[in-house]
Amino acid sequence: MRRQEESPIVLLGSRLLSPYIMLFGLYVIFFGHYSPGGGFQGGTLLAASILLIRLSGGRRVSRLQIQEFATTPLAIFGVVIYFTTGLVAMIMGGYFLDYEMLPFTGMEPAMVRYWGILIIEVGIGLAVMAILVMIYDNMVKGEDYA
Repeated sequence: MRRQEESPIVLLGSRLLSPYIMLFGLYVIFFGHYSPGGGFQGGTLLAASILLIRLSGGRRVSRLQIQEFATTPLAIFGVVIYFTTGLVAMIMGGYFLDYEMLPFTGMEPAMVRYWGILIIEVGIGLAVMAILVMIYDNMVKGEDYA
C-alpha cells in the first residue's frame, strides 16, 4: 500500500459530512421499528461515518474516535442487549423476542412491543457498527498509514 498523504480538503469535508451521516444513522435506528430501516441499516450508517474519518484522517485522527480495543466490548454489549431482551421475554412466559411479555408494568401491550423493538434495534445497531469498524481495523492492521 502506498503511504497516505493527508489532504486538508478531504479531511475537512469528511469532518463536516460525518456528523450528518451519524445523525441519519441514529434516526434510522430509532425510527426503524415503524418505518423502513432499523438496527442493521442504522449501524451500517454509523460505521460509515466513523470509517469516513478513519479513511480520510489516518491513524492519528482515528485515535480521537472509537479506539480499536473498544470495538469488541461494544459489539458484545450490543449482542447482550439483543439476547437479554429475548431471554427476559422467555422468563416471563413468552417466546424468544415476544415483546408483549416484557415486564414493563402499567403500559398497554402495543407500547410494550414498541419499546421492546426499539431496545432490539439499538442492540443490533451497536453490534453492527462495532463489528464493521472492527473488520476495518483488522484489515488495516500492520499497514503503514499516517
